[in-house]
Amino acid sequence: QHYYITNNLSTRMTNFRMYTTILVAGMLITGSLNTLTKKAQNQSSARGIFGENHKFNHPWFQTLLMFYGEAICLIVYEWQRRRARKELDNQIQDNEDNPTQSEPERVLTGIFVVPTICDLIGTTLSGIGLLYVPASVWQMLRGAIIIFAGILSVIFLKRKMYATNWIGMGVVMAGLATVGLSSVLSQGSSTDGVSHGEMLLGIVLILSAQLVSASQMIVEEIFIKKHNVQPIQVVGMEGCFGVLFMTLLVLPVCYFIPGNGPHGSYENSLDAISQMWNNPAILGFGLAYLFSIAFYNYFGLSVTKSLTAVHRTLIDACRTMLVWVIDLIIHYCILSSYGEAFDMTYGFVQIGGFALLMLGTLLYNEIIYIKCIASPRTTGFAEISADFEGSQPLLDGSLRAN
Repeated sequence: QHYYITNNLSTRMTNFRMYTTILVAGMLITGSLNTLTKKAQNQSSARGIFGENHKFNHPWFQTLLMFYGEAICLIVYEWQRRRARKELDNQIQDNEDNPTQSEPERVLTGIFVVPTICDLIGTTLSGIGLLYVPASVWQMLRGAIIIFAGILSVIFLKRKMYATNWIGMGVVMAGLATVGLSSVLSQGSSTDGVSHGEMLLGIVLILSAQLVSASQMIVEEIFIKKHNVQPIQVVGMEGCFGVLFMTLLVLPVCYFIPGNGPHGSYENSLDAISQMWNNPAILGFGLAYLFSIAFYNYFGLSVTKSLTAVHRTLIDACRTMLVWVIDLIIHYCILSSYGEAFDMTYGFVQIGGFALLMLGTLLYNEIIYIKCIASPRTTGFAEISADFEGSQPLLDGSLRAN
């Protein structure tokens, strides 16, 4: 009997390792695809609705694609909901006095409107910023969400921050400044056609997007967490409301706002559809972006459930490095018009900035700490992980695939 128990435990551990390996690999691959396919669309050209060949410059339409990807998650949630309802019905039929399954939450609810609006604004600002900066810089600058989420959580959630957390935020700020400076000063081929002013504008927009995304996390924790909804339902419902907002309000308004786009519009979504029709590569990048959003959220939420804050932090750092490496490989080995070149003058400064971002993130999450100023929570690895898990918003910032 002892042998059977030991063998069964070993089998379960092996299966768990395989399961988590698949989750981590899926999160890394789909998370990297989010950034790379979105940037690849921006770097592609095609004939538009009026026959002119131009770059695919449609950040608001890309936000619509993102919301479609998030809405797909609702299919998975609905399947889980129906399965839970079936188990509940079976328990009631068996005359159980205390069924283990509770009545599932209804799918449609208005509490998702406010975080959806935050998601819409944050994703679009970030998408506009991606037009002017390399994909690796865009990915690194998203680390600013730690600073904004930390400050907002102290103000609105009255969460206590220790010296280690504040030092971590300071190191992240230094890393962001280094990465931003290296980008503005860089003259690499990946930024051809982009002026220093446009590069600076892109950085400001990306940082502003992280402020909006951090606000979204706070809103979700205040208004949604108390309703005991599943994270995958949050993603799916925000996607559904986002599709409605974009289709019925935002994109029509963008069409009638004067701008430099086709037909004198700020953004012409009909032109985006025409370009995707005329260039299969743009269509392929768009579909890959849409489905990678759906799978990234699924893998990310599964990792959040199965692993710890330590794993999430390291996975997101690996994602940033993977995006950069793949971008370099694409540029030098596949097609020079895509990806980004390594700037021999300021590229190493960018690496230094990334190292500071990593160090600050590890300090902030108390994965590493300074012994003389360690918080009461850093008494052991298990305690760090358990406390961090319990203090996180409903959706971790690293799981935002925008």
